[in-house]
Amino acid sequence: MTDAALTPLTPEQSEIQRMARDFARNELAPHAAAWDRDSYFEPTLTPRLGALGFLGMLLPEAYDGLGLDALTYLLALEEIAAADASAAVLMSVHNSLPTQMILRFGSEAQRERWLPPMARGELLGAFALSEPDAGSDAAALRTQAVRDGDHWVLTGTKAWVTNGNHAGVIVAMARTDTPELRRGGRGISAFIVTPDLPGFAVGKKENKLGLRASPTVQLNFDQLRVPADRLLGEEGQGFVYAMQSLEHGRLGIAAQAVGIARRALELATAYASERKQFGTPIHDFQAIQFKLADMATKVTAARAVLHAAAAMKDRGESPGAYASMAKLLASEAAMWVTTQAIQIYGGYGYTTEFDVERLFRDAKVTEIYEGTSEIQRIVIARSLTHR
Repeated sequence: MTDAALTPLTPEQSEIQRMARDFARNELAPHAAAWDRDSYFEPTLTPRLGALGFLGMLLPEAYDGLGLDALTYLLALEEIAAADASAAVLMSVHNSLPTQMILRFGSEAQRERWLPPMARGELLGAFALSEPDAGSDAAALRTQAVRDGDHWVLTGTKAWVTNGNHAGVIVAMARTDTPELRRGGRGISAFIVTPDLPGFAVGKKENKLGLRASPTVQLNFDQLRVPADRLLGEEGQGFVYAMQSLEHGRLGIAAQAVGIARRALELATAYASERKQFGTPIHDFQAIQFKLADMATKVTAARAVLHAAAAMKDRGESPGAYASMAKLLASEAAMWVTTQAIQIYGGYGYTTEFDVERLFRDAKVTEIYEGTSEIQRIVIARSLTHR
């Protein structure tokens, strides 16, 4: 029941879900705790996920992708997240922002050059928007790009870049307006950056509460020389492109949160059946039954809204506020469900011996990245008033 979809799946969707579950259980789950403990990024994950097609799920077959719908992608992502949320964020970021921005807004030459190796897992993608002083107010970023002949020269620091020290392709945002004439988001452009370019350097690696096997780093651009043909789309439109592409990212984070919450529910249910107090399994106590019932309801509700938003996208509609609703509901459900799982485990849940502690830590960031819960509420509220 905990992983059931409320609408029937096609045979293809069921097969993809099974493939993802088998990979997650056999290749990720046995190592997830150790990778988390050591903050270790497993370098073979990218090519292995690519070989299964999981890094090109939303890309057309013409670019070596699988050409699948959003719902199928989210089904697979939930399975990966249930085993290892760090691996899920690798898959989510890669499939959503860099690949989708190049697909939607890149030239045909850019798509042919970058997308096939990204789909095959030969190049890992990353997205660099935030800066040390520009988080939720991303339009306030200060990294500057200046045209110099057949290059753009980028100077600045990007923050919170998932996979930034392992990525082969990074879609980075920089200002192409001038300090004297700032145009807000309309003065920001998108560039395809690779780590071999002069002036590229990896900076500080964050020591995080959760997702410890997923590297998060600063990137330093010191007169970074980017060939002019790496400008993505039109000059000054990069921020617009990023905001449009965040729908994919928010749905992916929602699927990640559902996977985390689902696994916490599964573990808590099993533990409640095994753990005895006062001569009976704690599952027999109404207090525990009510916790499990509420946990199951929140997981199912979050998954239902997520799948509804995905169905909108697959019909060619923009999920807009519904993507924010899915992300908000799923992330807060993940935080609540993992908290209850620790409570059911009692003192054992507070130790690193049991996976619910890691799930609790991994859940927290889903309320923060790809837009905080507060930002999601702003998006939803604005959709109600049509402002």
